[in-house]
Amino acid sequence: MSNKNQPTDKLAEHYQAILSELGEDVSRDGLKDTPQRAAKAMNFLTQGYHQSLEQVVNNAIFESDNDEMVIVKDIELYSLCEHHLLPFIGKCHVAYIPTGKVIGLSKIARIVDMFGRRLQIQENLTKQIADAVMQVTHAAGCAVIIEAKHMCMMMRGVEKQNSIMTTSVMLGQFRKSQATRTEFLQLVKS
Repeated sequence: MSNKNQPTDKLAEHYQAILSELGEDVSRDGLKDTPQRAAKAMNFLTQGYHQSLEQVVNNAIFESDNDEMVIVKDIELYSLCEHHLLPFIGKCHVAYIPTGKVIGLSKIARIVDMFGRRLQIQENLTKQIADAVMQVTHAAGCAVIIEAKHMCMMMRGVEKQNSIMTTSVMLGQFRKSQATRTEFLQLVKS
């Protein structure tokens, strides 16, 4: 157990130093436990580094005769921008075309969470999710769209409150077939 707490303790020391550098009194009541809480929060927000695709999927791949599009819409997404360590928050839509195997429904959301819980840029996150779904399902195609609001753009910099970034990755049939891509985009909008 002491080995598990060491990274949190080390992070807490760094948070204490940061708060002190900002001019705060880290011994005051409101901040006394903040370094430890911030370290625990950061460990949680980056837990994707300690997960593997195999662990997340946990053999939840099942035989299926279905060869029609499967879509999971509006998966909540929380991540941290790797440039400013500020959150970006939104939703993710994932579709794939099975070729004899389907993945357990919750596993798609868990894949989104695993990659989201790493320091990221949205463009890479979108591709990582699509590649992972293709890898575990051996699908004929996979499509991922992420729509997110970035605190690094809302709270600082240009301070634009209503901006939403949309990224997409289309693999296999979604890339090759305009009809497949159009069907996906229409179903996501409905």
